Amino acid sequence: MAVRAASPRPGQPKVPSPVSRQEYQRRRRALLQLAPDDAIVIVPAAPERIRSHDTHHPYRQDSDFHYLTGFPEPEAVLVLVPGRAHGEALLFCRERHLERELWDGPRAGPEGAVAHYGIDDAYAIDDIDEILPGLLEGRSRVYYHFGRDTDFDLKLIGWVNRVRAQVRQGAQPPHEFLALGHLLHELRLFKSMAELKQMRFAAHVAAEAQKAAMRATGAGGHEYQVEAALWAVWRANDCVPAYNPIVGAGPNGCVLHYAANNGALRDGDLLLCDGGAEFRGYASDITRTR
Repeated sequence: MAVRAASPRPGQPKVPSPVSRQEYQRRRRALLQLAPDDAIVIVPAAPERIRSHDTHHPYRQDSDFHYLTGFPEPEAVLVLVPGRAHGEALLFCRERHLERELWDGPRAGPEGAVAHYGIDDAYAIDDIDEILPGLLEGRSRVYYHFGRDTDFDLKLIGWVNRVRAQVRQGAQPPHEFLALGHLLHELRLFKSMAELKQMRFAAHVAAEAQKAAMRATGAGGHEYQVEAALWAVWRANDCVPAYNPIVGAGPNGCVLHYAANNGALRDGDLLLCDGGAEFRGYASDITRTR
């Protein structure tokens, strides 16, 4: 069948343009200016999570990694090296793989990371064990989020230990690990105009979804029918849920993290509807009781 462009409804805001490559570059430069000259910053992408056997939960990128790169793929690591002659921003990512791309969708590859995301230098993620220890050598401080990803924590410790093992040969391993959030999250507090547009669009879609949920509410129905109305508006506007929605009728609405969303709607019950839209990594949050 032919695909026709949908006409915007009256009062519907224009879908904002994505955050530009130049803005991501400015963010990385701002972070580098806060880091000492002898530091190294390491930010891994979020890992994929298995749902069942060979299927995964919908992938959601790590917020800090997304803020600094806009790169949407898993199995990637951003490394910022102040003063590096061949480029201060490096990305390790998956190589192009035509067979896997038939199954999972296109990959940027190292060349695409440089061409489309403004990264100074990019390498295959399979080469990180060989390259990253050399980047750590001579750096006194490592800025990193310890505790978010245990598997990556262990890899990082292993790379540092490889440098430590070469001390007698003159290697200089890092001697201090610092929480990345102390630097990065201060930057993230201040939103650009491009970010505000993404956030306002997410808030608008969340409000429209709540209106649709109200229209879907009626005695004799079920919570999942109200939840379906939320999802329909989110997806019709290229959004995903910002978190698992809570649709709780009667006593279910008193469960703080209620998740079943399958109860009956009875005449006279209050209905709590907690659901926000996320657009390009920017989330909204609306709760209504009716």
